[in-house]
Amino acid sequence: MSRSAKPRISGRAPRPKRRSTGGTGRARALAVGAVLLALAAAASGRAPYESTYQPRPAPDFLIGSVNLLTGAGERLENVDVLVRQGRIAALGRSLPRSNVEVLSAPGKWLTPGIIDVHSHLGVYPSPALGSTSDGNEATDPNTAEVWAEHSIWPQDPQFGHALAGGVTSLHVLPGSANLFGGRGVTLKNVPARTVQDMKFPGAPQSLKMACGENPKRVYGENKRAPSTRMGNVAGYRAAWVKAKAYWEKQRAFAAGAQTVAQALPRGRFDSLHSHRVVEAARWHRQPPLVASVAKSAGADLERPDG
Repeated sequence: MSRSAKPRISGRAPRPKRRSTGGTGRARALAVGAVLLALAAAASGRAPYESTYQPRPAPDFLIGSVNLLTGAGERLENVDVLVRQGRIAALGRSLPRSNVEVLSAPGKWLTPGIIDVHSHLGVYPSPALGSTSDGNEATDPNTAEVWAEHSIWPQDPQFGHALAGGVTSLHVLPGSANLFGGRGVTLKNVPARTVQDMKFPGAPQSLKMACGENPKRVYGENKRAPSTRMGNVAGYRAAWVKAKAYWEKQRAFAAGAQTVAQALPRGRFDSLHSHRVVEAARWHRQPPLVASVAKSAGADLERPDG
């Protein structure tokens, strides 16, 4: 299910452009954004972009006389599998078949759903077009602040193809153009209108990192670091040193921030310009303070009068 780091049809990752602004301004902006997001989430009492997944109602059924591979090394032949309310309720031979739909499967094989632990479905939808290729934020070797779930298109046809092949859960990651590519997200492979409706409840995020030829090619071709594997390692080292210093400052700040967070105002905005339902849904699920700040900034919002 995994795809390469190359987001274009040509097979090459986009070349990052040099930016006129300094790294200090970018780092300051990202730090402010991270603090606002964390404080707003604390004030609202919920996690940002929390899962809204709900199991769909399903009738009870029994798969009869099937050969079962449990996923734990066991092989059970000619057994019945009873499913109630979407969960396996019983295994055995000659289970009662009253009041359930029976799917007779002699000679067939049943396995647990496949978990794809490294997927790019949704961030590189099919067909591969530049307008929907959103897996690599190839503008800096360290874009740990971006989240793959904010690029996922839930209507990517590949989700259905993966489900037909037995994939029931996926961990979707950013691409591998950057040393630190961003956060990954775990999804249930279910039809959904928004990413939150697919998010696996309680699943932790991951941090996508890449080494070797992809980062050094993407940035080396534009005469930027890293252009070698030793440049990759230097970039990791610098990032971890900064992260440790930030973590130590955050611990010292935490006590005061907890008190301040309780007093944050709740905000709202009036109108949002968007091309996809899923994009609008992301905004409406943002913590209240972030929505309020977005309204004040007015960068991506349009007034009802046009």
